[in-house]
Amino acid sequence: MSGIWHEALSRRRKGGTNAWAHAASTGFWAGLIWGLFHWLCELLKFTSVHAGYWIEPFFLRDFLVSPLGHAAGIGSFILFSVIAALLYRALFIRFRGPWAGIVYGTAWWAAIFTAVGPFAGMTEPLNRIGWNTIWTEWSIHMLWGLFIGYTIAFEFHDSAHGEPATAG
Repeated sequence: MSGIWHEALSRRRKGGTNAWAHAASTGFWAGLIWGLFHWLCELLKFTSVHAGYWIEPFFLRDFLVSPLGHAAGIGSFILFSVIAALLYRALFIRFRGPWAGIVYGTAWWAAIFTAVGPFAGMTEPLNRIGWNTIWTEWSIHMLWGLFIGYTIAFEFHDSAHGEPATAG
C-alpha cells in the first residue's frame, strides 16, 4: 500500500495527476454519463429497471419514478460509480487496454442482477425482467465499465510511460 501512496506523492511533486483524484473524477463522469443514458433507456422503454435502482430498498416506488426520484437515482449511480472507480484503481490499475474494463462492468452487472439486486430488492430476478432489459442493462454496465477501466488505465500508463515532462 505504501507504494501506491509513494507513487501519488511523487506524481504530485512532479506536477502530474493525482491518481486517486483522477479515479474519483472518472467515476463521477461515468456515473453522470451512464446514469443519464440509463435514464434515457428507461424513458424509451428499453429497460424496465428505473434509474434509482441503487436506492430502491430505501425509498417508495412512487418517489423513485418522480422527477426528484430520477435525480436521486442518477445521484446514487454517480456515488456508486465513484466508489467503483476507486476500487478499479486499487485492484486493476496494471491492466492495459479496454478488456479489463469490459470484464469489470460485466462482473458488476452479474453481481447486481443475479445476486445483490434480487436479494436486496433493487431489481427483479433475471427470469422476470425480460430480454430487452437484460441486454440493455448488460450493455450499459459493460460500457460503463469500459469507460472507467480504459480511462483510468490510459491515465496511469500514459503518465507512467508516455508523456515526457514539459519544460516550464
